[in-house]
Amino acid sequence: MSVEKSLIDEILKKYENPEESLIAVLQDVQAIDGYISRESVEYITEISGIPSARIMGVASFYAGFRLKPVGKYRIMVCMGTACHVNGAERVGDTVKRVLGIEEGDVTEDGLFSWEEVACLGCCSISPAMMINDTAYGKLTPDMVTDIISSIREEELK
Repeated sequence: MSVEKSLIDEILKKYENPEESLIAVLQDVQAIDGYISRESVEYITEISGIPSARIMGVASFYAGFRLKPVGKYRIMVCMGTACHVNGAERVGDTVKRVLGIEEGDVTEDGLFSWEEVACLGCCSISPAMMINDTAYGKLTPDMVTDIISSIREEELK
């Protein structure tokens, strides 16, 4: 199990009625490991009695929840209108090529994952991507390659 059971116990104790606060419960669980594991869902069901189908329904409905692990560096490539018009497809293609993985996957070393998102709210610097909490804009394929290479080099130090 990726999330310790004791941590889930603590989360569930925070809420008077976990089923009514299911989104908040799932946000707290995801904050620990970056995603909601199947084991976590099963444990929440066991402890709270909330049906796993309901938990999975909520977790799979909202785009903010992830059901698969993410890399240490989560790359989000904006595909909003401004980014699309200004070359977001080239940015996504470059990320895919440089990392050697498909969208939604994690590199073998666990460092990177990437996904396309509807909008980052960075229209004035389109095309844009975010890596964790840092936004990068006015991107070219060479810039994307350099950014990822720089992070890899830092990790090797």
